[in-house]
Amino acid sequence: MLVGVPKEVKVAEQRVGLTPTSVREFVFHGHQVVVETNAGIGIGAGDDDYRSVGATIAAGADEVFATADMIVKVKEPQAPERAMLRPGQILFTYLHLAPDPEQTKDLIASGATCIAYETVTDPDGDLPLLAPMSKVAGRMAVQAGAHCLEAPQGGAGLLLGGVPGVAPANVVVVGGGVVGTNAIEMAIGLGARVTVLDRKVDVLDELAARFGPSLNTIYSTAGALEELVLDADLVVGAVLVKGARAPKLVTAEMVADMRPGSVLVDVAIDQGGCMETSRPTTHAQPTFVVDDVVHYCVANMPGAVPKTSTYALNNSTLPIALALADKGARQALADDVHLRNGLNVVNGVVTEPAVAESFGLDYVDPADALANL
Repeated sequence: MLVGVPKEVKVAEQRVGLTPTSVREFVFHGHQVVVETNAGIGIGAGDDDYRSVGATIAAGADEVFATADMIVKVKEPQAPERAMLRPGQILFTYLHLAPDPEQTKDLIASGATCIAYETVTDPDGDLPLLAPMSKVAGRMAVQAGAHCLEAPQGGAGLLLGGVPGVAPANVVVVGGGVVGTNAIEMAIGLGARVTVLDRKVDVLDELAARFGPSLNTIYSTAGALEELVLDADLVVGAVLVKGARAPKLVTAEMVADMRPGSVLVDVAIDQGGCMETSRPTTHAQPTFVVDDVVHYCVANMPGAVPKTSTYALNNSTLPIALALADKGARQALADDVHLRNGLNVVNGVVTEPAVAESFGLDYVDPADALANL
């Protein structure tokens, strides 16, 4: 199979779909790899690094998309990239379709086989290709939030961990999954007072056992959420519903009643955001202010640390990408129900129920859709 790696074009996105080490694995398996020139600059990998492991370097994305059987990316394809997809071509990347009708429409029209990292599952029902970036984003959320609390950034002028004799900031984490756990670890490590809300008692039990009395665990109700948000200096939105839009848990009314200079970091923004006042931002302009509350809603947070993020992501995506190349999409998807859960769009139909529901589209079972592939 000919595998293509284009340079990412989302604003300030410097990750890359495959590292040179991963490319070497594809070549070892007998595949060809074409990499767009300078695709790996953000991780310190030049064209010669890719050539040295057997890749061919393409002058532009058009050559990559025109020749490759499978495109391996990081972020969702932007409009010019979507226009280059073709029927039967495999697209393997993050998609986050539920809040993105234009991308969904274009992928349906392309006829491509579109597999989303974020909906691939494992035998425990977890999301193994989302987890690496969720770990990065959770840790970055606290770093970003701490920075936004500084007065020059519009924040209340608080040091997250305080100093002896001065109280630390109150951090509230909404959601105790992978993002939330990593945010909690960072916030506690910096000396903040930390509270987490979740609706799963077993999750709260696990977090309490892990972090002990350093963490306040609260069962999430509307009343508890409102009370804690209004007393928070930093709120981290870490809510995830597989494949679907995030629920709007922090309302505009809550935001209006928060203390001036408080900070909201909405890590769920890729799936539409879990705060009513959120809207996607970029690393170039990461924040905006609503009712004197600073909002940090960057839709590709891990893109700010491309070296860490790319290598962490490749550790998880490489075995699956190799299976797709070795077997072909139809056989690989037929053999692995967990990979099949990652299939969102194929041959002009939607195979992810949450995406179909979001846009009122017909849902086709992936097994049925593959019969026509």
